[in-house]
Amino acid sequence: MASSSLKGKVAIVTGSTSGIGLAIAYAFAAEGCNVMLNGFGPADAIAKEREGMAAKHGVRVEYNGADMSKPAEIAALVAETNAKLGSVDILVNNAGIQHVAPIESFPAAKWDAIIAINLSATFHGIQAALPLMKAKKWGRIINIASTHGLVASAQKVAYVAAKHGIVGLTKVVGMECADTGVTCNAICPGWVLTPLVQMQIDARAKEQGISSEQAARNLIAEKQPQLQFTTTEQIAGLALFLASDTASNMQGTQLVSDGGWTAQ
Repeated sequence: MASSSLKGKVAIVTGSTSGIGLAIAYAFAAEGCNVMLNGFGPADAIAKEREGMAAKHGVRVEYNGADMSKPAEIAALVAETNAKLGSVDILVNNAGIQHVAPIESFPAAKWDAIIAINLSATFHGIQAALPLMKAKKWGRIINIASTHGLVASAQKVAYVAAKHGIVGLTKVVGMECADTGVTCNAICPGWVLTPLVQMQIDARAKEQGISSEQAARNLIAEKQPQLQFTTTEQIAGLALFLASDTASNMQGTQLVSDGGWTAQ
């Protein structure tokens, strides 16, 4: 879907040591991009992933463990990428956390952390990377929002607020980037089978005394007419599309992959 025009570009993918972020990082590496990984996890596992990605696709892959709740570390991540890899062409803002509770008992510290990592980090990353992109008259900012950037679910007040914020932020940045060669768009996945979601499924299965497969179907059916998870590879494909020349006239919009969730 993407073209050889991505070869040699440099992509930062936040929260890319697992799940959606890791799939996106691999997809860009496969297109010939040099990649800066970011996220938490055991150092040896991250090193193995980084070395494997670089060897498989013949690209440079670096790692920066910036804490996405700390603006100074986000700025340093962008600066280090530019220094080590020579550019910042693509920024994928993917890092995110979740907490579920009714608003009356929602811990204030969890609210602050989710807003910081799921929303403010995207602002800080864009603010640091955009001047580098504008100077080259080419850039792609891809924000991983959520179906929860468009609709709400109970007990997810901070996550829904943050993801709605991402959709609004994306619109403003898209407008401000008009005719600069830089685009800013968002992807809104529904249920994606990541390790975190699998944990939710396994917990439900155990609690209800049902199979993991049935628990998964029940979880999806609560929201989606189409009883399939979106895969991490499909989200990665959408990211590649947004980085491609085909999407160069898309600004401030959202690509939705949610099995009909928001069509209802």
